[in-house]
Amino acid sequence: MDKKKLASEILKRLNKVYKGTPQTLLQFSTPFELLVATIMSAQTTDVQVNRVTADLFKKYRSIRDFADTAPEQLAKDISSVNFFNNKAKSITKTARMVIEEFNGEVPRTMEELVKLPGVARKTANIVLSSVFGVNEGIAVDTHVKRLAFRLGLTKHDDPVKIEQDLMPVLPRKHWGNFSHLLVFHGRHICQARNPRHADCVLYDICPSKRL
Repeated sequence: MDKKKLASEILKRLNKVYKGTPQTLLQFSTPFELLVATIMSAQTTDVQVNRVTADLFKKYRSIRDFADTAPEQLAKDISSVNFFNNKAKSITKTARMVIEEFNGEVPRTMEELVKLPGVARKTANIVLSSVFGVNEGIAVDTHVKRLAFRLGLTKHDDPVKIEQDLMPVLPRKHWGNFSHLLVFHGRHICQARNPRHADCVLYDICPSKRL
């Protein structure tokens, strides 16, 4: 099975299993809140990020609130996530940049988003797809990286190269959803240490079934 046919079959099967699941488990009510939550989610679970943002977004109700706070104070408010000091600096700088350079509006292009501190392609792809419905690329997190390799869709380890391998084998309109589906399947079935082969709808077409 060539990669386009394989990707299409994976998409069809996972859509059937995870139909109706949200594009992201991160909780947010504005584009900037999702941007903040996604910056915080690097090497931290979505569950933990949501615990923190439940109070954080009550205290910081606007982009201006984030921009006006000292990074040291914000770091205390998000101290239960990994690398909180660096993330606090990135969030504060991003808030100021959004206000000063983008008139207080979260940018809607990849080129502009990746200029923001703490924002790489993965974060930008999540924001563009989940908030604006724009499929500029495919967000590659640890789950997508693992499953794309196991399913034979890439041989690379670098997220940018993995994204470049995935985009040509899927119609653009499915890019955001495909990442989302791989994340859910990676969390629930195709786990890193003990993949649940007996429960996997992709088992018969998976070249790594012996792992």
